[in-house]
Amino acid sequence: MWDSGFGGPRKEQECGIRDLGDTTWSRNVGFGIWGTPHGAPLLPAVFVLFSFASAVDLLIALEEDGIVSGITELYVREGDPHLRTAHGLLTCYWDGTVHYGLGLALAAAAGRRKNYRGLGLFWLGSLLMSAVVFLLGNLIGKYSPELSPSFLLNLPYLLLLAWTGLRLFQQPRALPSLSPEKIAEEQRKPLYRRPQDLLLILILILTAAFTFFRGMMLIYLFYLLPFLLLAIYGLALPGCSWLPDWSLVFAGGVAQAQFAHLGSSLHSRTPFPYQTPEEVLASFLLSNALYALGPQLLALRCLRSPAFFLRPAAPAKKYQ
Repeated sequence: MWDSGFGGPRKEQECGIRDLGDTTWSRNVGFGIWGTPHGAPLLPAVFVLFSFASAVDLLIALEEDGIVSGITELYVREGDPHLRTAHGLLTCYWDGTVHYGLGLALAAAAGRRKNYRGLGLFWLGSLLMSAVVFLLGNLIGKYSPELSPSFLLNLPYLLLLAWTGLRLFQQPRALPSLSPEKIAEEQRKPLYRRPQDLLLILILILTAAFTFFRGMMLIYLFYLLPFLLLAIYGLALPGCSWLPDWSLVFAGGVAQAQFAHLGSSLHSRTPFPYQTPEEVLASFLLSNALYALGPQLLALRCLRSPAFFLRPAAPAKKYQ
């Protein structure tokens, strides 16, 4: 019943592990990943809906930059004036390209019953980051006095995004066929025998230090910094099964945030005192690009070699 397409319970049993949450109840009543009985394609429809919203954001960015005209002017002026800022425009560009493409890819994978959990978590993290910054920018930014009742239309969007995120986390992971002995062997390796992990820990320490001392992007300080410290712990000690999923979520969030931060620093709508001086432009771009690289490397490491993060399997009982 869809095992081969999703890497579900059958693959988990082959690996000798079962730490991913029981989804058997949903399959028995006919829900599966679709979210409604009889296999109705609810999640693919949700991904398409988010892609449609992303396409609208792309039109907003193109109109505000003077490439097209007469499409979204009324909505931006009356509904979301924050989108006229440099940061808002770069967020719209990311939304209209990356989120748009990821949404369609997720819809296609769901429609073909392919495993899309990892891609979906990256998409989720990126969307959550843009949504949180967008909401805070509207509520406490300089455009907060201009908020209209239409701002409440964002509430259904957030609720739908939260529901989709829960559905993604409930899906079973696609796991490699690893024996309990192989998992145990991988997890017995001390840190000095894992030079790639040692280098990655160093990168994450530098990223955490940069986050702490910069301190201006408060979402990074209050959310990303604790995760980086937990990720260092998860790389040092085996069996942290939560790390692969959350590394993808934070990788998506950091990618979106860094794109918006870098792009808005260079955009002409950024007030002059906040624009990056030309004499430090190269170092600014390099340091921020390297900053975004750490979470991406962490997610890639978790995807390529997941055995270290699996919970140790219980030894099989022998019957005489």
